[in-house]
Amino acid sequence: QVRLVESGGGLVQAGGSLRLSCAASGSRSDFSIYLMGWYRQAPGKQRELVANITSGGSTNYADSVKGRFTISRDNAKNTVYLQMNSLKPEDTAVYYCNARFSALGYWGQGTQVTVSS
Repeated sequence: QVRLVESGGGLVQAGGSLRLSCAASGSRSDFSIYLMGWYRQAPGKQRELVANITSGGSTNYADSVKGRFTISRDNAKNTVYLQMNSLKPEDTAVYYCNARFSALGYWGQGTQVTVSS
């Protein structure tokens, strides 16, 4: 069982920045094998992929965040990050960390990000 704990959310004005962190623990396997992703869910909307990063460091971003958000991972610290710049009110959501390997998938409890206009 992999435990994921997100941190770094909060309230920020439009144009500001936040850095989310997701610390993983409890895995019997090396953290580096997991595809790590950040998802978000706004009120009344479905959860959507924001960005993910493979074990090899390849990244993928939703069109809405390209050029503003950067996902990275530190396998030595079992941690994945999401640097969010130029934040917009439409980025307001609960952000969830996800770890996936083959058929196994794990979620964190989420962290709230609120961007005021």
